[in-house]
Formats: sequence, C-alpha cells, structure tokens
Amino acid sequence: MNAVHTKPGRGRLARIIEEFEEGIIAFLLGAMTLLTCTNVIMRYGFNSSIIWSLETVLVLFAWLVLFGIAYGFKITAHLGVDAVINLLPPRGRRVVALIACAASLAYGVLLLKGAWDYWAPFADLPKTTGTWLPTGFDTQARTTSYFETDQIPMFDWLRFLEGWINYDERYSKMPRVIPYLILPISAVLILFRLIQATIRVWKGESDSLIVSHEAEEAVADAAHLNRELS
Repeated sequence: MNAVHTKPGRGRLARIIEEFEEGIIAFLLGAMTLLTCTNVIMRYGFNSSIIWSLETVLVLFAWLVLFGIAYGFKITAHLGVDAVINLLPPRGRRVVALIACAASLAYGVLLLKGAWDYWAPFADLPKTTGTWLPTGFDTQARTTSYFETDQIPMFDWLRFLEGWINYDERYSKMPRVIPYLILPISAVLILFRLIQATIRVWKGESDSLIVSHEAEEAVADAAHLNRELS
C-alpha cells in the first residue's frame, strides 16, 4: 500500500491543509450541483433560467478537475498500469519509479511554462520566451486582458481589475483572467505535489506514483466482503 504518512509534529498543519483542499473540492462540486439543479428547476418549473449558469458550471468543472489532479498526486490516487512493474524486484521497481518521477517532473515544468504563457496575456503580463524552458519574458507580446467571458456577470468587488490590467476600460462581463487563473495555480500545485511524491519515492516511503494495485486490492476486498454477506 502506498499510504502517505504524516511526519510527527506536522500532523496538525497537514490536516489543516488537507481539510482546506478537500473543502475547496467539496465547494466546487457543491456549487456545480446547486447551479445545475436550480437551473433545471427554473427551466422546467418556471419556464426561466439562469443565463450564466452553464458557463459558470463549465468553469467550476475545469477548476475541479485541475485542482483535483494536484490533490490526486498528494494522496497517491492516480490510476496506472503496473502489471510489468510488479514483476520486478523491489530495487527495480524503485528505479522505474524514479525514472517515472523524473519524466513527470519534466512534464510538470513544461506544463507550468505553458500554463503561464497561456494565462499571462489575459492578465496583461508578458509570456516567457524559449521553446522548452523559460529564457526570459516577451514584453512585446500582445495583451488580451480585455477578453471577457460570454455570460458570467462582473462583480463590483472585482472592478479594481479594470485599473490594474484593462487600462481603466470597464468590463461588462467577468474578464477571462479570473476563470483562467486556475491554469498557473494548478500547474504550480501539480509540480509541487510531484516534487513531494518524488521525495517520498527517493526516501523509500513509497514505491510508485500510481495506485492501481491498491485499487485492485480494494476491489478484491469488496468482492470478498460481498461474498461473505451473501
């Protein structure tokens, strides 16, 4: 089992952070469900609808998925195929796991660069230069901070963005910089969680980035319990 053990003395902080992350995930899922159900009731019960509901749910779903990817690395919840890896001796499995960690870290760096380069113009910030790794900032890149969402309304408490990134031009809808903010945030979290997972593998606290064999054991335990109850 690839259980993640919390170090003594850091248990309380780790629990607080984990509860915070789980709270965000629960909030996003709950908000999606509430908006969808409300819109269905209004449409079929009152022949009306919340016009911005669908786009908001799409944004919340994207946030849920991207935030959940990073959280999945934290709790070792990502599935994978380890049929061949399990045939190797413990030392071989550890070597393969470290190779997988190195490849994942490289991908995480590329993902972070791509996420920043996509989001930065919406925030009136420069993209990075370089094909694979950032070599600087392209200050001549065209800004797209004036791009807005299609239907999501603009909140008054976000009006400060008009002066910060939109040259005092008024937004009629929420600017895309807000929903797209999850891109760099999730990329940073994913890279951070990959570093944590790599450290666990390096220290011998875990032997894989995936949970497939644990899932198989869970299914087998459930099947055994079902047979007993039958």
